[in-house]
Order: sequence, then structure tokens, then C-alpha cells
Amino acid sequence: MLTDEERDALVKYRIEKAFGTLVEARDCAEDNHWTLSANRLYYAAYYASKALLIQNGIVAKSHEGVIGMIGQNFVVKDIVPKEDAKLLARLQNMRKTGDYDDFIEWHQEEVKPLFEKVENYINLIKTLVEQK
Repeated sequence: MLTDEERDALVKYRIEKAFGTLVEARDCAEDNHWTLSANRLYYAAYYASKALLIQNGIVAKSHEGVIGMIGQNFVVKDIVPKEDAKLLARLQNMRKTGDYDDFIEWHQEEVKPLFEKVENYINLIKTLVEQK
């Protein structure tokens, strides 16, 4: 069990890590490493999602669990838009297929449109955790 101080520090760290990972995604894109960029976009959104769950005392033990808990606790209550839950699932799929499947490479036209969506999602999560 985390103290309030530990929880707040961990939430702040996860938000900072989300924004830092978004920068990594942009760096990868600049070098035309689109599959790696998709991976970093997923992790940027994942770290923000974890921050929201931690802030609210919700435990998820897997990547699927994080997405599920966001849906169960925030999407159904209209706190997080349904489109963002779909974005998380899409990013996770892109990350898994890009990392583990043979002959799968993501390209600019598939990844570039996701940058703004991920940044908006992280900003939403940052606002939500700061309201607590």
C-alpha cells in the first residue's frame, strides 16, 4: 500500500515518463523508424494510463488489464472518451504486432496521425490526475 506522498510521486513520475516517451516516439519518427515509433506511442499512452489508475487506487497486473481498467472505471463513466480506449487498444495491437510478428512494419501513414491523439490523451490524463 502506498502512502499518499508515494502515490503522488509515482503518478507525477508516470506522467513525466509518458511525455518523455512521446518525445522518443517523435525522435524515432524523424529517423523513419515507424515501427519503433508506434511502440513508443503505445508506451507513452500506457504510462499515462497507469498514472490515472495509480491515482485512483486501481491495480492492473497486465497491459490488457490496464486497458480494461481504463474502460471499466473511466470510459463507462464518460471520464475518458470511448475513442481513447479504442486508441489504447489499437496502439497495443500495433506494438505487439510490430514487436513480435514477422514481416510486420508500420509506416508513416499509419503512425503519424496517432501522435496528436496520444498527446491529447496524455494531456487529458494529466488534467484528470491534477484534479484529484
